[in-house]
Amino acid sequence: MPGERVLRIPLVVPKPTTPLSSTLLLVYIFGGLITLGAILLTFPISSAAGHFTSPVNAIFTATSAVCVTGLVVVDTGTYWSGFGQGVLLALFLLGGFGFIVGATILLATIGGQFSLRDKLLITESMGHDQLQGVIGVVVRIAIITLVLEIAGAVIFYLRGLSAAGPGISFWTAFFHSVSALNNCGMDILDSSSRHFYQGDAVIMLTTAVLVITGSTGYFVFADLMKKRSFVRLALETKIILVTTGSLLVLGFFFYLIAESSNPATLGPLSVPQKMLVAFFQSVTPRTAGFSAIDVGGLKQISLFFTMFLMFIGGAAGTVSGGAKVNTLGVLVVTLINVVRGRENIQAFGRQIARQTVYRALSLFLFYLVIMGIFVAFLSITERFPIDNILFEAFSAMGTVGLSTGITPHLSVAGKVILVFAMFTGRLMPLSFMVFLAHRKQPVDIGYPTETIRLG
Repeated sequence: MPGERVLRIPLVVPKPTTPLSSTLLLVYIFGGLITLGAILLTFPISSAAGHFTSPVNAIFTATSAVCVTGLVVVDTGTYWSGFGQGVLLALFLLGGFGFIVGATILLATIGGQFSLRDKLLITESMGHDQLQGVIGVVVRIAIITLVLEIAGAVIFYLRGLSAAGPGISFWTAFFHSVSALNNCGMDILDSSSRHFYQGDAVIMLTTAVLVITGSTGYFVFADLMKKRSFVRLALETKIILVTTGSLLVLGFFFYLIAESSNPATLGPLSVPQKMLVAFFQSVTPRTAGFSAIDVGGLKQISLFFTMFLMFIGGAAGTVSGGAKVNTLGVLVVTLINVVRGRENIQAFGRQIARQTVYRALSLFLFYLVIMGIFVAFLSITERFPIDNILFEAFSAMGTVGLSTGITPHLSVAGKVILVFAMFTGRLMPLSFMVFLAHRKQPVDIGYPTETIRLG
C-alpha cells in the first residue's frame, strides 16, 4: 500500500566465524612468515659471504626459525650476516611469541578495536578458551616476555657468553636469550665455544630457566602467583607442574646413569659437571634444542630416551611443540585410575571429563601416526641409519632442533620432508584439538553397548 515500508529480508546470512576458520588463518599467517623469511634469507645481504642462498636452504632455515625448531643446514653463526641473523631472530620471536599477539599489541598501541573474530584467533593461538580480558592478558605476556629476554641477555653478557667486542657480545647474548625463551635452540656462537655450558653453571642454569619458563607458559605462572598454594591451583596447572617435574627428574637420573661412563659425552667431566650437564640435557629435549654435549655421541638407548622427551614436548598453549605434557599427564592419570578400578578419572581431588581423556588419547595416537609417516618418507629418501632418521624426524616434528649431525647432509627431498614435519609439528596439535572441539556432538544418544576382549 502507498506510504508503507516494505520489509526486506536478506537472502544471504553472513556466515559466523568458526574456530576452524580462525585456525586456518593461523596456518596462512605462519606460511606467510616462512615465505617472507625465506625470500629475505635468499638475498646476498643475508649471508656473510655476500652470495645468494639456495631456495631450499632458505626455506628450511626460515621454517625452522618460525616453527621455533632450531634445526639448521648451515652454521647460524658463520654463514649468516648480521642482517640474516636479525631476520632469524625476528622469525623465531614472531613464531614463538606469536604473530597474533604482536599484532594485538600493535593495534592496542594505536587504539584499534577488536572484533569477536580477532579475540577468538588470539585465544586459540595461546591455547586459552576465555575471551574476557584477553587483550590485557596478551599485553601482560608481552611485558613479561620482554623483561625475561632482557634479563637473560644481561646475565649472558656479564658472564662473557661471547669474547667479541661489546656490541657483538650483547647481540650474541640477546640472540641466545630470545632463542632460549622461545624454545628455538638456534645460537650464533662459534664452534669452539658451543660447549661453554659445561664450564659455567650460571649460563647453563639461566638457559634452562628460560627454556622451562617458555615451555610451561604464562597461565601456569599466573595461576601460581595468584593462588600461591599447590592445593588451590587449577587441576591443569597441577598436572603440568607434576608431569614437567617428573620428566626433569627422570631425565636427570637417566642421562647421569646412562652417559656417565661414555667418553663421548659425560665421561671426561667431573662429578659436579656431570650432574649439571645431565640436568641441562633433561631440559633441552623439551623442544629447546641446545646441547652441552655431542648428541651424535650419545648411546643408542639415550638417543631413544631423548626421542621420548622430544615427542612429549612442553605444555599446551606455549612456544613448545610435541604432543604436550598435558596429554601425557592426562593419559598417566587415566592409567592410574583404570588400574585402581575406578570408573571416573580423578586427580588431585578433581574429576577429569571423559571427553578430555578421549581427546588426549586421540591426539597422542594421531601425533604418533603422523610421525610414522614422516619417518617412512625419510627412510625412503635418505641412506642414513634408521636411528638417525628417527631422531631427525622426532626433532623436527617436536620442534626441538637437536640433531645427530645429519641435517646438513640430507638430500633436497629429505629437507623438504623436514620442512613439512616442522610446520606440522608446530600447528597440528592445536589444529587437531580445535577440530575435535568443533566436531563435538552434545546429544547423548548412542547404540547398544557391547564389550570387546582386550589383552
